[in-house]
Amino acid sequence: MRIFAVLIMMMKLSVVIVNYNVEHFLEQCLFSVRRAMQGIEGEVFVVDNNSVDGSLKMLAAKFPEVKVIANKDNVGFAKANNQAIRISTGEYVLLLNPDTVVEDDTFSKCIAFMDSHPDAGGLGVKMVDGKGQFLPESKRGLPTPMTAFYKIFGLSKLFPHSKRFSKYHLGYLPEDEVNAVDILAGAFMLMRRETLDKCGLLDETFFMYGEDIDLSYRITLAGYKNYYFPETRIIHYKGESTKKTSVNYVLVFYKAMEIFAKKHFAKKRARLFSFVINLAIYFRAFLALLSQFLRKIYMPLIDVVLGYSGLAAISYFWGHYMIYDGVGSYPVTPLFSIILPIYLLIWLVTAYFTGGYDKPYRIAPSVGGVLVGSVIILMFYALVPVSLRFSRMLILLGTVWMALQMTLSRTLGYMLKLSDFQYGKNAIKRFLVIGNADETQRVEQLLKSTSIKPDFIGLVAPNYDKEVPDHYLGNLTQVPDIIGIYKITEIIFCSKDITHQEIIDKMVEWHASDLDYKIAPVDTLSIIGSNSINTRGDLYTVDIRTINTVPNRRKKRLLDFSLSFFGIVFWIFAAWFVKKPFKFLGDCFKVLFGRYSWVGYCPVEMTDGQRLPEIKKGIYNPASIVNKQLDDEALGRLNVMYARDYTILKDINILYRVLLNR
Repeated sequence: MRIFAVLIMMMKLSVVIVNYNVEHFLEQCLFSVRRAMQGIEGEVFVVDNNSVDGSLKMLAAKFPEVKVIANKDNVGFAKANNQAIRISTGEYVLLLNPDTVVEDDTFSKCIAFMDSHPDAGGLGVKMVDGKGQFLPESKRGLPTPMTAFYKIFGLSKLFPHSKRFSKYHLGYLPEDEVNAVDILAGAFMLMRRETLDKCGLLDETFFMYGEDIDLSYRITLAGYKNYYFPETRIIHYKGESTKKTSVNYVLVFYKAMEIFAKKHFAKKRARLFSFVINLAIYFRAFLALLSQFLRKIYMPLIDVVLGYSGLAAISYFWGHYMIYDGVGSYPVTPLFSIILPIYLLIWLVTAYFTGGYDKPYRIAPSVGGVLVGSVIILMFYALVPVSLRFSRMLILLGTVWMALQMTLSRTLGYMLKLSDFQYGKNAIKRFLVIGNADETQRVEQLLKSTSIKPDFIGLVAPNYDKEVPDHYLGNLTQVPDIIGIYKITEIIFCSKDITHQEIIDKMVEWHASDLDYKIAPVDTLSIIGSNSINTRGDLYTVDIRTINTVPNRRKKRLLDFSLSFFGIVFWIFAAWFVKKPFKFLGDCFKVLFGRYSWVGYCPVEMTDGQRLPEIKKGIYNPASIVNKQLDDEALGRLNVMYARDYTILKDINILYRVLLNR
C-alpha cells in the first residue's frame, strides 16, 4: 500500500477530456497530448457522454493508455469533468477540449510556470483558431453587469482596446504578455489540485457554458490567481458541437450567466445583471433568428428584386417602343401582376433544383437553372390562353437578363471575398502537403479517396536546408513562393514529421495568405482542418459523406417524386414497357409518399468500422443489376461505392436497367 501511495504522489498531471460525438477531433487531440506527455508523470482521462460516432472503439484501438469513462447518457460538461477529477491523482488537473491541439512542450512549460508561481491556482494559454488567428477568449475578465452590457450591445467590438469597454476579453492587455486574469477559458484550464480541494469542483448546476467562469471566479475567491500564459499555444477549432449564431446557444449561454449572477453577486446587483441578461436573451435571440433568416434568404431575395426590376423594365420598353410604337405598352394587370411573377418563380425554382442556391453560390448552376426554366416556360407557352400570351421575345430577353444578373451578383460576391461565393479557380482545391515521403504519399492517397476532386497536390519537405527529393516542390523556407506560384488554397501538415509547435508557428506566419490549414495525424483516416464557426474549411475523411450532401439528397428526392408522379399519371402507357406493371404502380405510391426511395443500399450488415449515411430503404439497390449472388463483403463494397461517389445518374442507370430489363 505504501508503494502504491508513493506512485500516486509521484503523478504530476491529470488531463481530463470530455467527448461528445467529435471522434476525429478527439483522435487528433490525443495524438498531440501523447506527445506533450512525454517525460511527464501523468494520466489522461476521456469521459464520453454517450457518443454514437465510434469514439469509444477508436479509443480502445488507438489509445489503450487512456482511462475511459463511458457514460450511458449526456450528463453535461461539468458533471463529466468532475467524474474524472474525483478519481484523478495528479498534482495538477488540466481540463482540455477535444477540439484542440497542444504543442509538444505545452504541458512541460505550463507545469514549470505553475511550480514557480505558488500563487497560481489556474492557468490558461494563448489560443489560435484553425487558420492561425488569435482567439480573444484566451483571456477574459469577470462578466459584471456593465462588462456584459458592453459586450452584448457591441461596444467591446467598437473599442477593442479600451480599458472600460473591452473588459470581457481584456483587449487592453497584450496578447504576448503574461498577466493575471479573472477568467480562464474552458477549452484549456490547468488547475492546482490544492486549489480545487479548497474551492471545489465544477458546479453541476451548469450543464453547458458558464461553469468555467464560475470555477475561475471561485479560484480567485479562494485567494489564488488565474494567469494568462502566452508562452505556449494551442489550436482550438471551437464551435463543432454548438453554433454561436443559433437561438439555442443564446438561450443556454445567457441563462448560464444568469445562474452565475444569482450565485455570486449581491441581490441588488444580481437583479440588475438578471435584467441585462434577459434583455440580452431577447435581443440576441432576435438577432440570431434574423441572421439565420437573412443568410438563407438574402441571395434569392436579391434575385427576386433585381430579376423583377429588370423584367419589368424590359417588358415596358419592349412593349412601348417595339410593339405599340411609342403610344402605349402592355396591359399592367396580366403581364406585370401575373405573367412576370410566374416567369420569375419558374426561373428561381429551377435555379434552386440545379444547385443555384447551394452554398457556396456559384454561377454555373444558377445560369443553368435559368436555361432549364426558360425551356419549361416555352413548353407551356402555347397552353395558356391567348390573352395571357405575350411576345416570345420577352422570354428570350428575360432569360438573358436573369442569367446576366445572377452572374453579376455572384461575381460581385466573389470579388468582395464573401465566404458564401465561389468562382472559377477559387472553387478548386489545390493542396500542399508538408511531410516526409511515407506520410505525404499516405495523405495524397487519402485525399484522392474522398469525395473531393483535388486539382493539384504538391509535396514539401519538412526541413529547411536538406536536399529534397526530385518529386518535391521544395522545403519549408520556400513555401511562401510555392503558395503564390502554384495558387495553393490549402496546406496539410503531417504531424508525424513536423512538431505541433512548428505547425502553429507556420499557421500564424502564413495566415495572411488566406489559406486553409489541416493536420493529418499519424496512422489515421482523417485530416482535421479549420471547420469552425468562424473559418472556412472542412474535415476530410474516408467516412462516407457524398450521398449525404443537401444537393444530392434534394436531387434524389426530386427523381423519386418525378418518376413516381409520372409513373402513376402515365401508368397505362408505362405498363407496355416496364416489367411487372402492377408492382411498378404499387412501388410508385410507396415512393411518392416518402416511405421508400427508388434506389437504396443493398441489404447487408455493415462492419463496425464503416458507417453509411442514412437514406430511405430502396425498392431496388446497386446489386439489383448484378446477375449473380453476392456475399456480404461484396454487397458492402457496392454500398460504399454507391454512397461515396453518388450521382443521380447512378439511380437513373439502375432504374433503366431494372425496370426495362436492359
